[in-house]
Amino acid sequence: MEPRPALDKIDKAILDALQTNAMASLQEVSALVHLSATPCWRRIQRLEREGYIQQRVALLNPAKLNVGVTVFVSVRTNQHNEKWAQRFTAVVTAIPEIVEFYRMSGEIDYLLRVVVPDIKGYDAVYQRLIREVELADVSSSFAMEQIKFTTALPLDYA
Repeated sequence: MEPRPALDKIDKAILDALQTNAMASLQEVSALVHLSATPCWRRIQRLEREGYIQQRVALLNPAKLNVGVTVFVSVRTNQHNEKWAQRFTAVVTAIPEIVEFYRMSGEIDYLLRVVVPDIKGYDAVYQRLIREVELADVSSSFAMEQIKFTTALPLDYA
C-alpha cells in the first residue's frame, strides 16, 4: 500500500476554503469539499494538530482603523551579536505599529512593515526605535498604492 501524501486534494480544498474565509461554518466547508460534516471536521482537527492551520483570524480594514499608511523600513546594524539581536527583537515586538519583522540576507539586515495613520505617526515609531536600540542605518519607503495583498498561501507545493 502506497503511503498517503501529507496533503491530499480534499485537505488542500479545506485549507483553501478556510484561508479564504476562516469564519466559514463546518457545513459550508463540508459542502465546498464534498464531504459530510464528521469526516470534514476530523480533517480540520488533523490539519490544526499537524500545524497546517496555525490560527484563525479576522482581517481588519486598516483605513477604517486609521492605519492606512504602510511604511517599509530597512534597517542595517553594525551589531551582530546575540544580546543586541534579543534587545532589537524585544523593542520591535513591543511596537504594535510594526506588523511584520524579518531578518534578511544581503545588504539589509532587517525589514519591517509598519502601519500608521500618517508621517507623524511613522516618525513616532522611528523615534522610539532609535531611542531604544542602536542602529547603523534606517531607510523608510512609504507605499503609494497597494496593488496586491493576500494572506492566502499557495497550496500547490504542499
